[in-house]
Amino acid sequence: MAANFKFELVSPEKLLVSEEVSAVVIPATEGEMTVMANHAPVMTTIKPGIVKVTAASGTVTDYVVFGGFADIVPEGCTLLAESAVAMTDLNRDDIEKRIEAARKELEHAESHEHRSAIEQFLDELTHLNGTIIPA
Repeated sequence: MAANFKFELVSPEKLLVSEEVSAVVIPATEGEMTVMANHAPVMTTIKPGIVKVTAASGTVTDYVVFGGFADIVPEGCTLLAESAVAMTDLNRDDIEKRIEAARKELEHAESHEHRSAIEQFLDELTHLNGTIIPA
């Protein structure tokens, strides 16, 4: 049996998860990663995507995050999300509003770096929209 560890998923609005888990899959910007007990220490940024939490009981719950970062240590993992919601609470309008806001921000981007970052974020949101809420 796999060892458990403490996982917390926090957004500015609320604490979504604070419990013992056996594994968490996070959408790190360098690629999806699975965190388990005794993971090597690392900090990583998070892109928009799905966080898959496997509770100590074996129950799997999905959350959608819209960026942030994760602090991983052998004893646990804390994911500080820019925004997060349980998959069951998400609807198409939520993501489409975020896509529209990103498009408006793109129109006013002043530097090449800012424009490039918004384009990447917009691409990730569009992909996420098609992945979790098919047409």
